[in-house]
Amino acid sequence: MSRIDSPEALEKFRQEILSKNDADTPCISICAGAGCIASGADEVISAFKAEIKEQGLESGVNIKETGCPGFCQQGPVVVIYPEEVCYLQVKPEDVSEVVSQTIKEKKIVDRLVFVDPVTEEKTPLESDIPFYKNQARNLLGSNIKIDPKSIEDYLALDGYSALSKVLKQMSPEAVIDEVKKSNLRGRGGGGFPAGRKWEGTSKAPDAVKYVIVNADEGDPGAFMDRALLEGNPHSILEGLIIGAYAIGAHEGFIYVRQEYPLAVENIILAIKHAEEAGFLGKDILGSGFDFTVQVHQGAGAFVCGESTALMTAIEGRVGEPRPKYVRSNIKGLWDKPSVLNNVETWANVPLIINKGADWFTQFGTEGSSGTKIFALVGKINNTGLVEVPMGITLRDIIYKIGGGIPDGKKFKAVQTGGPSGGCIPENLLDLGVDFDELSKAGSMMGSGGMIVMDEDTCMVDVARYFIEFLTDESCGKCTPCREGTRQMLKILTNITEGKGKPGDIELLEEISETAVEAALCALGKSAPNSFLSTLRYFRDEYEAHINDKRCPALSCKALINFYIDPAKCQGCGSCLRKCPADAIIGGKKLIHIVDQDKCTKCGTCFDVCPDKFSAVTKLSGVPVPEALPEDERTIKKSE
Repeated sequence: MSRIDSPEALEKFRQEILSKNDADTPCISICAGAGCIASGADEVISAFKAEIKEQGLESGVNIKETGCPGFCQQGPVVVIYPEEVCYLQVKPEDVSEVVSQTIKEKKIVDRLVFVDPVTEEKTPLESDIPFYKNQARNLLGSNIKIDPKSIEDYLALDGYSALSKVLKQMSPEAVIDEVKKSNLRGRGGGGFPAGRKWEGTSKAPDAVKYVIVNADEGDPGAFMDRALLEGNPHSILEGLIIGAYAIGAHEGFIYVRQEYPLAVENIILAIKHAEEAGFLGKDILGSGFDFTVQVHQGAGAFVCGESTALMTAIEGRVGEPRPKYVRSNIKGLWDKPSVLNNVETWANVPLIINKGADWFTQFGTEGSSGTKIFALVGKINNTGLVEVPMGITLRDIIYKIGGGIPDGKKFKAVQTGGPSGGCIPENLLDLGVDFDELSKAGSMMGSGGMIVMDEDTCMVDVARYFIEFLTDESCGKCTPCREGTRQMLKILTNITEGKGKPGDIELLEEISETAVEAALCALGKSAPNSFLSTLRYFRDEYEAHINDKRCPALSCKALINFYIDPAKCQGCGSCLRKCPADAIIGGKKLIHIVDQDKCTKCGTCFDVCPDKFSAVTKLSGVPVPEALPEDERTIKKSE
């Protein structure tokens, strides 16, 4: 496309695009995000293209390969416009029926629509599905409507109109004032007000300044930034250019981890298209403002999500944190004033400019405005990305959007904020989700990970898992983090293996206090949070592990035994056939026995025992009953 040299030329080109788009023309939008591709979306896309061609519909039907709409568990997701019919878990063999029925006959293929697991009610329209209906999808809502490789798709949805408005109508100070008025807080975890950060950089005396996108999303189970980069890369670019104009920067960087190949591909392509269109480079839209962007691919170090470590990595050195004697917005990248925000923060900027700060603050709370994207995963019926107003309760997220806990299990806790966050128990389910309330509860917003746990989860082992992750990912630069997490991991591992002893809890608290006070960076200071929060709300589980050598959740292998109840065993042989350790003793019409010396505690016998028998049980903290003598093991069938 030719370079656009003015706001007027941009609007003219936008109208040309819209004039070509017939709202009544069927459009098949297929999620081509990483999650759906892993579920077979590529094959579904190929099948649709082949079927449309075979039925001679190329001129009358559009196929759009889009970003992630969020309902990842139900992928591949297909939405057919203009009706917004949503089909879930679509397979290539379903395509012919969808084209014949929905595209040609305007009929619904019932077996592919959402079915409520409780009421069994079918919901064909995307906007009516409870998972979507209870969200406020200001950012994610565009993903299923845009081909991320097409700048024209973004322009058709008012893309770059915020940039045009800024360059034509607003001074840098006015842009900063609008962002400050919106109270947009950094979505990467710190929650620092973006407008205040920008203002500090804009007033710094250095002539050279930088803007940076933090896309080094390293939290286990988190993929919010990846979905935005994959699905709507131009929204991040537009926000970044606006931020650069506001602070007087002429060069920007996008730091993205190499493990996100599709996100890297799409953002690099978006930069290329933006340069060709005139939204990057010299004299953007004829304003005299110059700006360029580079993509820096990180090597996957968790610590590089910390701002100073990320900047050090961009500079070409080992990604390690450095002391913040002076804030990075005054002395950051190459010791120049630098504004660093995460992907989601930058993506909100065009919305704030276009719709106004007052529109933005109608979502959320007084202290935490706008919406927040969470990766809702774990023991929950509906997993995926959810975008909700700040202040919504955990209960509403987990039950109204997430659909509750599978298999009738009881909710136990939800971990927010990634490895550096904390676990929140059932009695706090009505807690409003915002920066301040989560911090008061001993957790944090973080970048937006949200892991749901049920009654079968051992909270001591949860703390051990996250401390192990942070031990592996510690950069090793400071002793409180490097040695502190290592010692915490050793103690927690001993506790889960039945080797805990009196005084362990107090020692863990002492190490935690040292890390919180003395670690170099925020990651080290927050490393003990998983332990501190689980101890705060589940201290009885720690005491049971240490004092009684018992795991209340029946989860820690070293503290459980598998036992076959002779009153329930029907000698079906399921456990005998499946046991990988040959630890089951049994035979036809014989009550089976677990040989405790051979048992590796893998749990296979428990998993394969038919529900109608439920003969295999877990024991913890109690002796295993003696096995019946051989002559008493014959199963007597009732009349």
